[in-house]
Order: sequence, then structure tokens, then C-alpha cells
Amino acid sequence: MTCVSGILLRMRARRGAAPRDWDQASRKVAEAYFPHELRLLSGTRDPRLTLHTLDLGPVLIGHVGWGADVRVACDYPGAYEVNLPLTGHLESRGRHGAVVSMPGQATVFRSDTPTLISHWDATCTVLGVKFDSVWLDREAERVLGTDRATLRGALPEQLVLADGRGHAWRTLIGSLTAHLRDPGLLGDCGPVREQLAGAVAAGFLLTGCPELGSGPAPRPRAIRRVVDQVHDDPARAWTAGKLAAVAGTSVRRLQEGFRQWLGCTPTEYLTDVRLQRAHADLLADPSLGISEVAARWSFSSASRFAAAYRKRYGVSPSQARRDGGGHG
Repeated sequence: MTCVSGILLRMRARRGAAPRDWDQASRKVAEAYFPHELRLLSGTRDPRLTLHTLDLGPVLIGHVGWGADVRVACDYPGAYEVNLPLTGHLESRGRHGAVVSMPGQATVFRSDTPTLISHWDATCTVLGVKFDSVWLDREAERVLGTDRATLRGALPEQLVLADGRGHAWRTLIGSLTAHLRDPGLLGDCGPVREQLAGAVAAGFLLTGCPELGSGPAPRPRAIRRVVDQVHDDPARAWTAGKLAAVAGTSVRRLQEGFRQWLGCTPTEYLTDVRLQRAHADLLADPSLGISEVAARWSFSSASRFAAAYRKRYGVSPSQARRDGGGHG
């Protein structure tokens, strides 16, 4: 039996063990997210819990539903939580009154802050994104150039995800839910998990705090520092925040600087450098498999590497190898 098969079998066993009562359902959610006080408002006597999670280290993404009308009191110790309703509605008590989120919106809960979800309706299932608070505060410094106190004060109680950056972030979270039923899929892919966590955090911060991270675009010297580091170690698990830290600016300002001076984003530049290194490996060592080359240069999968390679060079990696590299 392969490792992947073992993961799938264990997941089936956990899904088959449905909670017997509401206390057990509450404990299952608490183990994944936060300790809380659960109160059944109305609905079935037996729980109909929905709970699947994907662990990206400092970020946890989950699909959660109770199947009944409930209220949940929680202090959110050590982590921020963002709940994106897929169906139904979620009503909570915010600092300035009731906050009601429906599909296309999200409720933001601050870390270490007692909060009451006064009505999680029976039809409501959410995508819950949990951020380790220390890690997110550090990412905010990189992405927005702000500090912990400023972030806590600047985060809104609700996000609108219908368009713009909010919609882009919602789409990113949605794309990751395909892995919720196989949470061990990325268990041995630390660099990929780190980059995905960084992307989720950057998207959330830029959506929730668009007014922060202002300042002049970095000058060519700062851009050169980033370029040099990318060329020195393109396989490193770079995130947008880490690249911005090298330049000493925010993610947004680094993107503006790259577009101004190089005509592309930092991520596009990094991908191009990785493709150049991969292209050289393909031609220099025929014994290397396509998947090995993709992994060596930190592409998340062979298929994504092949798609990026074709876009850059006009042919697939295998075709380029057969042709001896007479492309691009």
C-alpha cells in the first residue's frame, strides 16, 4: 500500500466516525480550531457536523457546518479567524453592533478577543481560515509595513468578496478547498505549504487593509537586492512577503517597483528565473525526469511546471528535450 493510499484510508475512517452527540461534535471542532462554548438553538437532536481541514502550518483552512441553529462563544486564543459563508448566514456581535455575513462576505475575528457568534444558522457552512497570530503579525510587517497594534486596529469586522482583491482572495481559498478531503496531500511538501500560506496571508492582508502599506516604490538599489537574491537561490521557498523584506518595503510597493523598473511582478520574475534554470537542467542531464526538474526548482507540480514552460518556450519540456532546446 502506498503512502497516499494510507492517507486516504485514514481519512475515510475519520469521516465514517460521525460524532454521537453535540458534546463530541463540539470537541471535534475545538481540536481543529478553538475551544468554545456551543449552544444548540434549534434543530435536530443529533449533530450533522461538516468538518474537513487543510493544514498549511501557520494557516488552517477548513469547511465547517453544524447542520443546526447554534450559537458559539469563543476567545480565539493565539489566532485570527476569518469565516466565509458558502450558504446561509452567520450573525455575530462586533464592536459596533451585529455583523451578518452571507455568501460573498466574510466575518473577521481578532485573536485573543472574546466574541459571540449569536446565530450560525442550520443551512450555513463556512470556509474558515485560521491564522496563527504571531505569524500573521510578522507577515503584516512584510506585506504592509505595519506593526501588530496597527494591524489589530485596521482589520475590519467584515470583508466584501464580490469583486477586486476580495474576489481574488476568495477564489484562492476556493481553489485550495479541492484538497480538504486529502489533508495529507502536502504533508511532505514544506516549501509548497509555506508559499501557499504566504499567498493566503498576503491576499487577506491586502484585502482587509488596502489603505496600509503606502509609501514610495522601492528604488533600483532595493530592486537589485531582490534580483540578486532570486538569482542566488531561485529554488528557495520565496513568498511575496519574504521578497518584500529583502527590499525593505511592502509587497504592494515592491510590485509597483518591479513593474516600473522591470516590467513584471516579482513573482513573474522569480518564475522566469526558475524556468531558465529548469530549461538548462533539461538539456544538460537527460537522466533527470521532468518531475525531478520541477521539484528541484520549486514548482508545485510537474503539470504546473509543464504549463509554465510551454507558455515561456512554446513547447512542452519533453518536446524541448527531444529537439535539443532550439526554442525561446
